[in-house]
Amino acid sequence: MDQAYRQPQYGTYSADQTLAQINAFMRRVYNWMAVGLGLSALAAWLVTSSEAIFFTFINPQTGAPTMAYWVVLLGQFGLVIALGTGIRRFQVGTASALFILYASLNGIFLAPVLLMYTQASVFKAFLITAGTFGITSIWASTTKKDLSSMGSFLFMGLIGVILASVVNIFLQSPMMDWIISIVGVGVFIGLTAYDTQKLRAMVLEAANEVTVSKMAIFGALQLYLDFINLFLLLLRLFGDRR
Repeated sequence: MDQAYRQPQYGTYSADQTLAQINAFMRRVYNWMAVGLGLSALAAWLVTSSEAIFFTFINPQTGAPTMAYWVVLLGQFGLVIALGTGIRRFQVGTASALFILYASLNGIFLAPVLLMYTQASVFKAFLITAGTFGITSIWASTTKKDLSSMGSFLFMGLIGVILASVVNIFLQSPMMDWIISIVGVGVFIGLTAYDTQKLRAMVLEAANEVTVSKMAIFGALQLYLDFINLFLLLLRLFGDRR
């Protein structure tokens, strides 16, 4: 039998060993998340640096998304659903490939959005997001407060932000857009803390290395989504449009 499957349950370790296992797991999560962000940045740069590639996704005459852009958008949704529902069944290699593909497609999706803002604004929003995310994640990892009760409240807040955003597509209200962005920032800061603490608890239930590897990829996807959404909301709040 493989050595990974003969490891004791995480819950049977001493307190120091358990903390070491959790920290090792979270490093893997953050490493995967960093890979995802790097791939998204690379994909966005490739799209924005080439007119030929950019106009594959955005019509040069009308500025409207092309069919290829809609395929990218739908592909993203499909990959998130696939990873969310099939992570337990997938091989580690399959889960890794799907995460890499998702992060790359998201970079393509974000490219036209980033072009709406100055490079300085994008860089500033990224730094603010990284700092906010890092502080929140560290706090969630060290606090004695149980954040599990926040889950349903944050989910309702997320649904509210989505619905309000859809309504504002028709209203086109700058004030409503500003309020949605402020509330959205609060929601995704909360989700970052909640997801961080949830992931630290989840790894204690893992029985073997294969499970841990898949959990790290899924956890990276969750934190990646928190980071990207927080970044976009902060960009809307503080970004200077071209």
